[in-house]
Amino acid sequence: MDLRSLHPAPGSTKRRKRLGRGIGSGNGKTAGRGHKGRGSRSGGNTPPSYEGGQMPLQRRLPKRGFRRLQSNQRERDTIAVVNLNRLADFAAGSTVDPPSLVAAGLARVGARIKVLGEGELGAALTIRAHAFSKGAQEKIAAAGGTAEIIEAI
Repeated sequence: MDLRSLHPAPGSTKRRKRLGRGIGSGNGKTAGRGHKGRGSRSGGNTPPSYEGGQMPLQRRLPKRGFRRLQSNQRERDTIAVVNLNRLADFAAGSTVDPPSLVAAGLARVGARIKVLGEGELGAALTIRAHAFSKGAQEKIAAAGGTAEIIEAI
């Protein structure tokens, strides 16, 4: 096999259409572009969403769905979610509260803490947070620790 024997696959290439070469060619005069209008001009074509001046579908349909309010987003940002498996680094018998979580890099300063029950708790800890999921409370009690609510969210 050498460069002389390389050819494209059969049927993969076609002759190019020679436009504007007289009436007898079948693509003469208007060169397959029809008469007048935007499509006949050079550089003149329409975006896929254009409907010839009719109000586009995208603008005919009403806006739907949830649009988050900035006030709701701010409230949501102040709650830090901490799973039980992230609390495994704390020593047995220690108290885990918001300042200790901030020191460990698990929450931001001033954020309210919610403890969720993903993972297992290996040691008995006293956990003080603003909220607990039901699963987290059960796992903390099963490990011999206590879950104290500071103030409800």
